[in-house]
This record gives sequence, C-alpha cells and structure tokens, in this order.
Amino acid sequence: MTASKPSTDRSSTSEIWPLIHAERAALAADLAELSDGQWETPSLCAGLTVREVLAHLTAGASLNTVRWLAGVIRCRFDFDKQVALRLAEQLGASPAETHERFRNVVPSTTKPPLPVVAMLGETIVHAEDVRRPLGIDHDYPIDVVTRVAEYYQGSDLVVLAKGRIGGLRLVATDGPFRTGSGSPVSGTTLALTMVMTGRATYLDDLEGDGVELLRERCGAA
Repeated sequence: MTASKPSTDRSSTSEIWPLIHAERAALAADLAELSDGQWETPSLCAGLTVREVLAHLTAGASLNTVRWLAGVIRCRFDFDKQVALRLAEQLGASPAETHERFRNVVPSTTKPPLPVVAMLGETIVHAEDVRRPLGIDHDYPIDVVTRVAEYYQGSDLVVLAKGRIGGLRLVATDGPFRTGSGSPVSGTTLALTMVMTGRATYLDDLEGDGVELLRERCGAA
C-alpha cells in the first residue's frame, strides 16, 4: 500500500504558495531575536550554521530557472558548488542582514526548476534544520506537513527520500499519512518527514521494527 496521492486541485500552485509564505513568515519571526552566538549554531543540515541555512532558503526564493541554469553552467554542472555559490550571495555582511534578506523574500514566488510542493518541503525541512538545534518549537498545520510527507515518499528529486524508506511501512500517529509495506515505523508526520530527508536526530522520535534499518540508511547506526 502507498499513501493516497493528493488531487490536482489540492496540489495547485495557487494553493501551495500561501502555505510557503506563511511558513517563511513564521520562521522569520522565530529568528528575529537571535543572539550572534545563536546564529552560529550548527544546523541539522550537514556543515551549515543556522545563519547559512537561512541564506540558502533566501537563495532558493531568489533563483529562477534562467539564473539556476546559468549557475549550473558556470559551476560546470557541480550542483553542490552551485548551492554554495548562491548561499554566499545571500549571506550578507552580518546576521541582521541575513535575516533581513530572508524577510524580503517571504512573499516571493520565484523558484528554481522544481515543483512548487518541493519548495514547500524545502521550507519546512530547513526550518526544522534551524529550529531543532535552537530549541524552538513550531506547530505546523497537519495538512501542510502531510502534503510534504506525501511528496517526499514518492520522490528522490531534491534529496534521497523514496529510496531511503524502501521496504518499510510508515504510519503517522498524528494524521492520515501512511505509505509503503514491510517493517513498521511510526511517529509524528514531521518526524517521519525529517527522517525521510536524512535527519537522523528525529530517529529517536520514531518507534517500530523498521527504525534500525532507517538508522543505518541515515548513517546513524
């Protein structure tokens, strides 16, 4: 069995962008009073600080298909180099400037050549990449997180997610999300989503016989 696919209307661009904007605004508000030291906290995104992850989100909201392709060519199809290049462009001279640049792109509908739902996923996953290490809790609407989980369970486009959960049965304890067959894994929709995208920190929030296999696949065994 797999998760039910969202309808075309449910996944429409006009419906998803307001969700992205709302989550960006909430993150900007959560980070408004950080100290300089907090900005340098290691995020859950390997090798990046909280400040750098925010600059990465700004870059994603500032990069259209033409600029993305130009950057890929400039970086000779080294996609990691392209990501680093765009992050550096948006970092700014200080944490305050990094934050201000992100605030300015909250209402943006600019994106690289990705599905809009992938931008929603990037927003939520990277928001947790910074919130979790900072000890900031955020109440994500269950329908929004479910939509992101449904996207990742069937895609390896941005990050390896579909492949990571092969042979496992994922069941959310707080919403309708469920997918796959095999050894069971249960937990909140957010925790399942974060582990699907490789965030090993959230493994401790999950239960079931399949957790150890996920631990191996996340490199946390």
